[in-house]
Amino acid sequence: MASADGVDDAVRQLEKLDFHHPYTPYDVQEQFMRTVYQVLEAGEGQVGILESPTGTGKSLSLICASLTWLRNHKSTRLDAALQAAGEAYKDEPSWLVDQFMRRKREELVRRWEDREKRLDAARLKEKTLEDRSRKRRRIEEAAATGSHKIEDEDAEWLLDDRESHDSGAQDALSGLSKESREVLERLGLGGPKKRDEDDELLEEEIKIYYTSRTHSQLSQFITELRRPSFPSSLPPSVAKEQQTASETVKLLPLSSRQRLCINPSVSRLGSVQAINDRCAELQQNKPGKKCSYVPKEELLGQTHQFRDTALATLPDIEDLHQLGKSLAVCPYYASRTALPGAEIITLPYPLLLRKSARDALGIKLEGNVVIIDEAHNVMDAVANVHAAELKLSDLRKGRGMLGVYVKRFGKKLKGENRVNVGRVGRVIDGLTEWMEGAKGFKVGDETKLCWGTVANCGLQQQEHGIVDANDLTRPKGIDQINMYELTQYIQESKLAYKIESYAAHVESEKEAGQAGATTRSSTPVLHALVSFLVALTNPSSEGRIFYQKMAGPPADMQLSYLLLSPTHAFSSIASSARAVILAGGTMSPFDDYRNHLFPSLAAPKLTTLSCGHVIPPQNLCVWTLAGTRPGAPPFEFSFQRRGDRDMIAELGLAVLNMCAVVPDGVVVFFPSYGYLDEVVGVWQQQRGAAAPIWDRLQTRKTVFREAKGGSSDEVLQQYTDAILGSGTGDGKTTAKAKGALLLSVVGGKMSEGINFSDRLGRCVMVVGLPYPNIASPEWKAKMEYIESTTLAGLASPPTTSDTARAKQAARDFYENACMRAVNQSIGRAIRHRGDYAAIVLADRRYGAERIRRKLPAWIRGGMTSAPARAGGDDKGGMLGGLMGALGGFFRGKVMDG
Repeated sequence: MASADGVDDAVRQLEKLDFHHPYTPYDVQEQFMRTVYQVLEAGEGQVGILESPTGTGKSLSLICASLTWLRNHKSTRLDAALQAAGEAYKDEPSWLVDQFMRRKREELVRRWEDREKRLDAARLKEKTLEDRSRKRRRIEEAAATGSHKIEDEDAEWLLDDRESHDSGAQDALSGLSKESREVLERLGLGGPKKRDEDDELLEEEIKIYYTSRTHSQLSQFITELRRPSFPSSLPPSVAKEQQTASETVKLLPLSSRQRLCINPSVSRLGSVQAINDRCAELQQNKPGKKCSYVPKEELLGQTHQFRDTALATLPDIEDLHQLGKSLAVCPYYASRTALPGAEIITLPYPLLLRKSARDALGIKLEGNVVIIDEAHNVMDAVANVHAAELKLSDLRKGRGMLGVYVKRFGKKLKGENRVNVGRVGRVIDGLTEWMEGAKGFKVGDETKLCWGTVANCGLQQQEHGIVDANDLTRPKGIDQINMYELTQYIQESKLAYKIESYAAHVESEKEAGQAGATTRSSTPVLHALVSFLVALTNPSSEGRIFYQKMAGPPADMQLSYLLLSPTHAFSSIASSARAVILAGGTMSPFDDYRNHLFPSLAAPKLTTLSCGHVIPPQNLCVWTLAGTRPGAPPFEFSFQRRGDRDMIAELGLAVLNMCAVVPDGVVVFFPSYGYLDEVVGVWQQQRGAAAPIWDRLQTRKTVFREAKGGSSDEVLQQYTDAILGSGTGDGKTTAKAKGALLLSVVGGKMSEGINFSDRLGRCVMVVGLPYPNIASPEWKAKMEYIESTTLAGLASPPTTSDTARAKQAARDFYENACMRAVNQSIGRAIRHRGDYAAIVLADRRYGAERIRRKLPAWIRGGMTSAPARAGGDDKGGMLGGLMGALGGFFRGKVMDG
């Protein structure tokens, strides 16, 4: 009974908790914030999978809940530390205990005040830095023009002599000279260091790592972070004595060199890999090759100013870049000094999801909180950061570059360099031989058709498929090469950068007839080779290598590495962090995240939540359209049936009727670009005496169509102009307003990241269920992988029911991918509390309970309140019922307006 009372007390305390939301939060926001707080407070190893529809203030709710918890947690911990210190003196006289406790409180306040005063000073000083930096930049740019001439004009591209090869673990400063490492370590930029009082003063033991998909989403998050104000992290009794009501949040945005580099000679390079390699090259302790912006003893003051300003001002990436320029200190490296004192760190997906990137930045997840926003595509994001592609044309180009390089420097290469350059050439030749064999190549006058290796010629060619890594690495005996050691050598020696930049230098001399500015290849072919070799070192159980012939001219062949499951790659995050929160607008269905990101997580450690919407129920109309009328082909847009021309014509009539009653914008999502083209083709044909459906649609709405490879921005702007250019201009539409119809594709550019709010999306229709192509090699491999791993986790030998269970797990994964895409498209419509829209699901399969279960809770709620339910030939699922519902829905909105 005491335990139950304790739980009730905790619930009551949580309900009374002030989350410091800058506005009056909606009920769903309160529910969301309480759930986030509970997950973080519950202790180590907690996971939350939370869904809150777009437009419900999800980002601000995440901020308020997580930072309220962090400040409360720090305050409670400091208070506990003070109490524990006092307990050690409990047997002493009370006056001695009081004096000791007062001294401990004073020490705590002094350290807190010193930090806050320093940050306050940084805020005041920030404005004066820009004027000083302009003068400094002019001086340094002038000095840079008189570049130091080195004895050997080709020394930039010559590989450094390597006395020994250290195959040990890499740290954040790997690749730098000893002198640079010592300086950076003293500045707190990675590696072992001795902490002084100043370091301790800024240290935050628990941090929140926040990541999202795009740079713009991170910038938007930081904008939201500037709205609320949070209490001090001092214990309540101490804070009250000091009259400290609030404390500025310490934020640090992290990003890649590509976004932060301020060295013009590096930042202008074409690829991320080239920028990374050139940056590391400029840290070497060689005459004329040091980067003037890297933090060093002479820049100690600027580096500390950078740190304090970053922690004082809630900057975004552009602010950090500009701060680095104004101080003439590298923001990529200088930001590391702010890492210990930061409470919340923002970073893009790749920097969090790839362990090597975390290690390079000095990020330690142990005991910290990880929040992944826009997490509906986190599994794809994990696969993408570990993906690699390699084309035959790239290999041939790389072989040519290597030849140019060896011709110039071959005699100067010694020892390890000579051996490894030879190995790289051998790997290129072996992979080229396999790809030419699989593609078909000429030997004399005979065209050989090969599979696997050149020795296995004569087997039937296929356009795409899976290749075993053993077959791929058999030519030229490259399977005898230690790929892990070779890739490590290439990365440490910057071989790819040196070869490509020298080849570009030679090419530019040919074109210009004289030595000029070095041009860079837009496609870093040797870096692509390195990425592919890294993928080859992964266990074969985790991924597959696919080949695909690419139509010409010129014809080409591509190898692709696909990570089949994110489980292993994500495990380092899941097992290290104190808590992981996956948040998104459309996370349903949840099963895949649980099964493939946290497969071994105990049920009590997992919390899921699907929030309702902030809109009132009367602002949403959801309808499953099973067909147009009894006797007509029912709507079932499966792969086998969707070519039915009569069904396509009936769909056109349904859209035509909808456009007659829906004001402003109507968006229709199709399963694929190919099917959209097929549907439009049928609509453009005349059937009987009536005009073609396509022509009739043009009379109801201005029609726009998303094209594969076309400019989505241009189409979206035209669609917007067609809608907002009509009507009264006050949010209402006139009787003669025409509006627009946009035909788009699920998974296309319009289905994610674009808002069809207000008049732009009064109705969203999804045609069919957009299942991925199950016949593709990639999906075949995924399905087989899930079946095999599911069976492996069951009893051995497997029973018939085990086999059936494994097949069902694969089918669920396949269907979940479809429904996530549907939910993303649906979520484009309603974007704020005052918005309203109709959602039409055009396929009778949406009436199945299994499918409905995988829709977001707010959509399911809208379905249950619909005037009638769809199913079979039931009148409620027919076009007549839909028209009645739409007519009543939009008439009500006009009256409300």
